[in-house]
Amino acid sequence: MAHVELARAAVADLDQLVRTHSLPGNTRERMRNSLEPLQHFPRLGSELTGRWEGFRFILGPWRWMLLVYTFDQDRDRVVVVTIQDARRSTAATGQ
Repeated sequence: MAHVELARAAVADLDQLVRTHSLPGNTRERMRNSLEPLQHFPRLGSELTGRWEGFRFILGPWRWMLLVYTFDQDRDRVVVVTIQDARRSTAATGQ
């Protein structure tokens, strides 16, 4: 079972989204629920291309929320590196 963690940058991204998008108080719990499947299926997310090659993403508790992560198979570790609003032109799904 893979260990799932958030990088400091991802925590900062989440904090900013909570403020700017007026997300509810249970946002962190919802995040944990969204990330839980990665413990058993670390390659669950779609692979990204271009400048995001080597990363994967899943959708967070809201369909506009991208949870971008990397999987270190040798360490059986998933690290969420950024949390983004997919509706922005600068989101990881763009080239």
